[in-house]
Amino acid sequence: MRTLTLALCLALVACETNTPEATKDQTPAQADQAQKPADAKPPAAAPTELPAPEDVAAPPAGAESTPSGLASVILTPGTGADHPGPTTKVEVHYTGWTTDGKMFDSSVVRGKPAKFPLNGVIAGWTEGLQLMVEGEKRRIWIPEELAYQGKPGRPAGMLVFDVELLSIVKPPAAPADVAGPPADAEKTASGLASKVLTPGTGESRPAATSVVEVHYSGWTTDGTMFDSSVERGETAKFPLNRVIAGWTEGLQLMVEGEKRRLWIPEELAYQGKPGRPAGMLVFDVELVKVVKP
Repeated sequence: MRTLTLALCLALVACETNTPEATKDQTPAQADQAQKPADAKPPAAAPTELPAPEDVAAPPAGAESTPSGLASVILTPGTGADHPGPTTKVEVHYTGWTTDGKMFDSSVVRGKPAKFPLNGVIAGWTEGLQLMVEGEKRRIWIPEELAYQGKPGRPAGMLVFDVELLSIVKPPAAPADVAGPPADAEKTASGLASKVLTPGTGESRPAATSVVEVHYSGWTTDGTMFDSSVERGETAKFPLNRVIAGWTEGLQLMVEGEKRRLWIPEELAYQGKPGRPAGMLVFDVELVKVVKP
């Protein structure tokens, strides 16, 4: 559970978060960990090491090559049809070796798949995973210039990965009424519009200073999703007096267990500030819990 997430942090003058962002020189394991809350405990590693492939030293003659120097061979054909994009979040199992056959990382050994966005890992992963479909297992030879480029403390030289693309994590689809509130939406004097999607099970509503735990996704009115705790698989927790005015007002209309769609006009959102989502914003919000009334 995150204390504050990106879009909600934007409403603050100063924002601190306990969730570091992934950077492109991370290993897949580090990128996966960057998606987890700070107090998440990593699974215990199994006391085994997977043997290196026979062709770990260099790609075989029949390997598929790209202009960047990436080489790969399909080990198991996939069952899906779609390929991930350069920013898509994926779930994978993988094992990595240096060309001398030394294993340096393995989600298989840990017994838990890794999940991360493809723009949060090394360039060879960003490119290589886009060649794959769900269910596919592929061996990828990543030259050093697409890996860690000799950075201290990172695996050196060409790296070899066996990767299984378990799933492409698809973001929540934009609502059909994302462009504007429907006629039956509830409206307040401030211009906020909302509609109950799922009735709540609680009775009390949060106050303007309450701490709440929510799941949410946010879109601009053209249907572009800019933030989603649902996609990350982690709820968000924050005080209502530290977010944009539309959230402060909108959440006070809700009870625990309720899911509501909010159409927040720009004057209750980011007011045209550079680098912030522009115009009216649309959020699907589930009030999981009022943590502190």
